[in-house]
Amino acid sequence: MTEIANVTVTIATLDRPVALARCLDALLSGHRLPAEFVIVDQSHDRSAQAIVDQRRQKRTSFHYIHQQRRGLSVSRNTALQHANCPIVAVTDDDCVPDLNWIAALERAFASSTAPVAVTGRVLPLGPEMPGLYVIAARESTARTEFRGRTLPWLVGSGNNYAVRRDWYTRLGGCDERLGVGSSGHAAEDMDLFYRLLRKGACIGYDREVVVYHERQNGARRLATRWSYGYGIGAFCSLWLRQGDVYALYVLIRWLRTHIGELASALVAREWWQARQRTLSLRGTVRGLVYGLQVPVLPS
Repeated sequence: MTEIANVTVTIATLDRPVALARCLDALLSGHRLPAEFVIVDQSHDRSAQAIVDQRRQKRTSFHYIHQQRRGLSVSRNTALQHANCPIVAVTDDDCVPDLNWIAALERAFASSTAPVAVTGRVLPLGPEMPGLYVIAARESTARTEFRGRTLPWLVGSGNNYAVRRDWYTRLGGCDERLGVGSSGHAAEDMDLFYRLLRKGACIGYDREVVVYHERQNGARRLATRWSYGYGIGAFCSLWLRQGDVYALYVLIRWLRTHIGELASALVAREWWQARQRTLSLRGTVRGLVYGLQVPVLPS
C-alpha cells in the first residue's frame, strides 16, 4: 500500500475541471500520497467539486473550498489557512506532478539541515505540437541552494514549490496585490521567494521535484509575456517604495536581459521572439506604474 507523507498539497483551479482531474489523478497515482489536499476553486460553476468528490478516499483528506473572490494569491492564502501539515506543497490545475513528486519533497525536507522551501523542475507536458508553446519551463538539473540576495526568477516557479507551513504563515502568505487575477497580474511567486530570502531562509532547488506544465497556444503565450513583465515591474516597484535598493538591481537585470534579447531578435529578424520581448518590456513599464499607485500594506 502507498505510504502517506505529512504534506499538504494545495491546488488553485479556475474553470478547468478536466485539467484538475488530470492533476489529481497524477497525485493519487504517486509513489507517496500527501496526507491532505486543499483545492481552492474560483470557477463560475461547481464542476470542480464533482471532480474532487469522485476522488475522495479514506487514506488522505480532501478540503474543497469554492471561493467567489478571484486571484491566485487569494487562492494560495485561502489554501494556507486550511493546511494542517508542516509542509505545504503548491501546484496548479494545468500541471501534472511527477509520480515521485511527493516522495522527492519529503526527502528534501527530511534532513536536519533541510531548507525552508524547495522548488524544482518544470518540464513541458506531452510531445511538441504545431501551434503550442512551452511556458515557464525550468529544466536545470543542478541542485542549488539560494540564500540572501538572489534574482528571484532563478529560484523557482509558482507552480512547483513547497514551504514549511510555519514560515509560510509567518510571512502572511502571498501578496494579494500580485498574481494572476489581481491588478498586479503576476509575480506573486517571485515576491514570496524574495521575502523568504530577505528573512534569512534557505531555498533549495531539487532536480527530483518535477511537475509537467501544459503547453499553450500562441495567443496565450503572448498574453503571458505581457503579464509576466507587468508582475515583475509591479513587484520591483512595490519593494522600491519600501526603500529596498536591491529591487532596483533586480529591475535593471530584468530590463537589461529583455532589451538584449529584443535587440538580438531584431538583428536576426526573429519577429515572433521580438514581439514577445516587446510585450514583456511594455508590461514591465505598466507594472512599475501600478506599483507606484497601489496602496502600501502596513509593515
